[in-house]
Amino acid sequence: MSAAQGLAVRRFAPPRSAWARLADRDGLLRRLDWPMLLAALALSALSCVLVYSATRGRTGLTHGDPYYFLERDILNTVIGVALAAGAVWAGHRALRGAVPVMYALSVLATAAVLTPLGATINGARSWIQLGGGFSVQPSEFTKITITLGMAILLARQVDTGERPHPGHRTVVQALGVAALPVLVILLMPDLGSIMVLVVIVLAILLASGAPRRWILGLLGAGALGCVLIWQLGILDTYQINRFAAFANPAFDPSGIGYNTKQARIAIGSGGLTGAGLFHGPQTTGQFVPEQQTDFVFTVAGEELGFLGAGAIILLLGVVLWRACRIAREATDLYGTVTAAGIIAWFAFQSFENIGMTLGIMPVTGLPLPFVSYGGSATFAAWIAIGLLQSIKARRPLAPA
Repeated sequence: MSAAQGLAVRRFAPPRSAWARLADRDGLLRRLDWPMLLAALALSALSCVLVYSATRGRTGLTHGDPYYFLERDILNTVIGVALAAGAVWAGHRALRGAVPVMYALSVLATAAVLTPLGATINGARSWIQLGGGFSVQPSEFTKITITLGMAILLARQVDTGERPHPGHRTVVQALGVAALPVLVILLMPDLGSIMVLVVIVLAILLASGAPRRWILGLLGAGALGCVLIWQLGILDTYQINRFAAFANPAFDPSGIGYNTKQARIAIGSGGLTGAGLFHGPQTTGQFVPEQQTDFVFTVAGEELGFLGAGAIILLLGVVLWRACRIAREATDLYGTVTAAGIIAWFAFQSFENIGMTLGIMPVTGLPLPFVSYGGSATFAAWIAIGLLQSIKARRPLAPA
């Protein structure tokens, strides 16, 4: 081909997309963790099916439209995947400069819940109503900003080679980043979110190589804090009753213990293969409250059986396995610590949500990652996937 012909081809060739240009330059798309991405997409697809099954007959919730929650769940997933793509595009390292702004916005939004803008749903004042049936739960985004904020501080001197591990002053600063939103959430009070944030903080400190005395001290302070919260009456009555129902399954079976009782009946009736999609008696009979959110796992247990519920656990396991691999292979402490915080978040929240449906954990209102209906939780989980993908895709290639 002559030079003139080549120039003509380049001039009249259709412009390539930004993704194509980026893939050609850095091989970014080829370096994504596809098992994790496909597992998360499969969980989101299952979410749409299970949420539709749980809500299609609940005319009081859907305003007569059986596709009300399905359409919103699909929209939430699409937006979540777009946010994940944006996180990969920007890169976890490039986001460092924006983290202080993101952190401040998340804290302000969380504090706004305590103002007249906040709304109480199921006993917890954790949402801001936006109108049109949409609401946002700011505490979901604090899981991301706390993880990134602590990771920046703890890894700053280590990644530059100034110190082999974070010093005591750095640990205090990192704990200060976590303390402010935790105190705000405690005022709601949103016990489930506090539990997740505490687990995230502990995992981040462990992954950062911080002195172990801090870990032991935080565990002791946490135990003391639980006693003080109980003695000072910070918890609402419905939260205390949830723990009572967990300790004694026969406690108030027609009241606070009703949810967990019906959840166990639904899961137990599913057997090996389930009653069939859209044919679960407990689900179609609307016996399990909040089945599209907190108790969505019961739909899988009843209608898809042990095999379907096991598939959800397996897919969550794939996400966690790949995340652990990303954390282990990260080339900087910032990436390792960020991944560790996300792993702790997903692992604890999955165990707590599934455990409360089985009666082995108290009911706390935590959603099942990628599966429970909810815009804020879906967006936050997919942003976390984007951060994990960025840590892997932007890792320097090993020399040939």
